[in-house]
Amino acid sequence: MNLPIVAITMGDASGIGPEIIVKALARPEIASWARILVVGDAERLREAVKITGSKITVNALANPDEARYAADAIDCIDVPVIPKGHPFGVVSAASGEGAFQFIKKAVELVLAGKAQAICTAPLNKEALHAAGHMFPGHTEMLAHLTGTPEVSMMLMTPTLRVVHVTTHLGLIDAVNKIEPALVERTIARAHDTLVSSGIANPRIAVCAINPHAGENGLFGNGEEETKIVPAVKATQAKGWNVEGPLPADTLFFRAGRGDFDVVIAMYHDQGHGPIKVMGIADGVNITIGLPVIRTSVDHGTAFDIAGKGIASEDSLIEAVRQAAVLSAR
Repeated sequence: MNLPIVAITMGDASGIGPEIIVKALARPEIASWARILVVGDAERLREAVKITGSKITVNALANPDEARYAADAIDCIDVPVIPKGHPFGVVSAASGEGAFQFIKKAVELVLAGKAQAICTAPLNKEALHAAGHMFPGHTEMLAHLTGTPEVSMMLMTPTLRVVHVTTHLGLIDAVNKIEPALVERTIARAHDTLVSSGIANPRIAVCAINPHAGENGLFGNGEEETKIVPAVKATQAKGWNVEGPLPADTLFFRAGRGDFDVVIAMYHDQGHGPIKVMGIADGVNITIGLPVIRTSVDHGTAFDIAGKGIASEDSLIEAVRQAAVLSAR
């Protein structure tokens, strides 16, 4: 049986992306899950090989048909946009441009059927903006490149899944954006994703916005009743196992012990905080609602340690595994 092809994008070349890719692809288990194409700057990957002390080689390719998928080599679709000797650990328009071009190329490959999934190393939003690409992050950029009007972010650890109604917005803007139809569509994307991954009737818990879920109007301005309850009732009417809105402080405790298959978080930090406490090293970010499979590490570019060869590859390895599992299904 042919293994799926997963395209790993190099992310911000000034960050830890190049070195964690090199370290991950030196691990033998990945070859049993997927065939890997890296989309990035081949010369930058060779720098990362030296930094990490790896024995692996880098094959610069013009197209995926040239890939050999050998255990001792990285097949890289070469997008040579990073200047030689470019510094690590700094915000750079060159690295921001590279991060955009790597994603753009990977999307083209998947949409053309040359790869089955995209797995992304981290980018830096400031560098992306410096290059003129005004996206809040990978999620919004992938939606734009695939012509998808709306997607959701799902974060996973070995013990917790969280899907966000809103992501990269200030708290006031996020609360203003939340409305019943958006909450219902987010629940639906979470439900459909888990069903497609093999969970027939996923247990879905929906976070409240206010402390204590508003406590019958004591906190907030009735946001739970007007923004969330209609969506919960609509999805329950479909026969789905949906509960909420529930106070976030106790909900995440219950989810962590296994009461739910997924939590619907209303805003960025409500969902990100528990995920990163539960297992940032093994965390994976999955964009749901796209016409392509996309997973990612759940950490940033780590400029403070970039170029030192000490960054952990564990999150990337788990992201590749999830991409391979989703591709197979």
